[in-house]
Amino acid sequence: MNLAKISSNGQITVPVEIRRLLGLKFGDKILFLQKPNGEIVVSNASAQAIRKAQAAFSGVAEEMGVYNEDDIQALVDEIRYGKER
Repeated sequence: MNLAKISSNGQITVPVEIRRLLGLKFGDKILFLQKPNGEIVVSNASAQAIRKAQAAFSGVAEEMGVYNEDDIQALVDEIRYGKER
């Protein structure tokens, strides 16, 4: 169990074990979600946003024929310089 004390400004220090578990770094944002049973869940908002973006783009690379770094570079070149792949 980890405990945190609330300062007079309403701030808390996230215990180091929890920061490690959530992969939190300086400047990261944390998300507080309330479950239907009233329980509050804390998560790394940055990591959650990345997972959401990954899910949204799932399968898009394959549809575009992008399978490796060379394909990515060719796509960047096409966009930058108008070169066809």
